[in-house]
Amino acid sequence: MTETELALKRRARRMARELEVIHPDAHCELDHTNALELAVATILSAQCTDARVNEVTPALFRRYPKAADYAGADRGELEAMIKPTGFFRNKTNSLINLGAALVERFGGEVPGRLDDLVTLPGIGRKTANVILGNAFDVPGITVDTHFGRLVNRWGWTAETDPVKVEHIVGALIPKRDWTMLSHRVIFHGRRVCHARKPACGACTLAPSCPSYGLGPVGFAEAARLLKGPRVAELAALALGDGDGVAVGGGE
Repeated sequence: MTETELALKRRARRMARELEVIHPDAHCELDHTNALELAVATILSAQCTDARVNEVTPALFRRYPKAADYAGADRGELEAMIKPTGFFRNKTNSLINLGAALVERFGGEVPGRLDDLVTLPGIGRKTANVILGNAFDVPGITVDTHFGRLVNRWGWTAETDPVKVEHIVGALIPKRDWTMLSHRVIFHGRRVCHARKPACGACTLAPSCPSYGLGPVGFAEAARLLKGPRVAELAALALGDGDGVAVGGGE
């Protein structure tokens, strides 16, 4: 039976509320103190883990605190500092060009409008929404690989184009919740609903998920797939009690 538009919206909002309980610690995992630092960290995060980026950025942010510092950076020095994040030559180009564009067009400041952000070197729509939501408190939906995979599995949309996914999900969920929804979905993708083998049997969202059964449905087997620092709590939520169990692994 085909789900009506109203039923889908109700189910999506129910799942969003459940995600708030499942992942109360959800947040932007790229360390930053201002919009420029977040823009730089997000550029570095391409094909790299947030944890690795966070190892590199403290020294980087001390060396290059302003947009003008990136614009005038010595290429070799900058490449050496960000090399651990991978694709360092392309990322160096993006950072130098970003700094120059900010100085030339925005007085050295990161703009707080989507239309302006997406004109900057190294800043696509996904990165722009990360910056808006976390540095400017402007609601935005960040469609990364985790987000796109999960909303497809949940039947919120069959679209795979990130912009279309963003607009469709935005119509299902109140705007005020967009930024935190993005964090919670991404956390769920990293910790529970993995790409290759989701922990279906240890997922609190299972009753609302049309893809239930894609991964192991037995609790014990599924619980071993849980990742992150809160595996005991995630398992307890799936069981419907407050007692954690020693399962799962690191993120």
